[in-house]
Amino acid sequence: MSTEAVVAEPVQAGNGWEPNILAFCCNWCSYAGADLAGVSRFQYPSTVKILRVMCSSRVEPAFILKALKDGADGVLIAGCHIGDCHYIDGNKNAEVRINNTKKALAKIGLDKRLRLEWVSASEGLRFSEVIRDFTEEIKKLGQNPVKKPLINADERRLSTSVCPSAANVQGSEVK
Repeated sequence: MSTEAVVAEPVQAGNGWEPNILAFCCNWCSYAGADLAGVSRFQYPSTVKILRVMCSSRVEPAFILKALKDGADGVLIAGCHIGDCHYIDGNKNAEVRINNTKKALAKIGLDKRLRLEWVSASEGLRFSEVIRDFTEEIKKLGQNPVKKPLINADERRLSTSVCPSAANVQGSEVK
């Protein structure tokens, strides 16, 4: 699963920095709650990029670490309320997994950048409140200190003038 297309450069609002938050939302409840927030025109910051997953328990710790490494200032996992999971115990498993991930992130000071919330399909207003609250919390923390610097596409290409053999990836001769 790639988060590269979702995690973008931080938004600039006027002269200030705005956080870049990636939200993994459960298909059955939280994503529908986000949809209801939009349909109901509940206002929340544009700092969040929503990624739909079938269940909150499908979010691997590696996805969270990659999102933080690739530029997310915060990661939100939103799932069904306990007892309402369409996959029976998925949200309970997610809670254990996210709590363990938070413990690991605490060792490097990033635990406050990860949040787990329960939002049902009928809680559009709650979804917008969670996003506003988490955005304010991340603003207080500031930019993610471990994100790798963005590299533009031109810098990624190997320069054949520096390393002529680099163009010979497919086995063809460099002319």
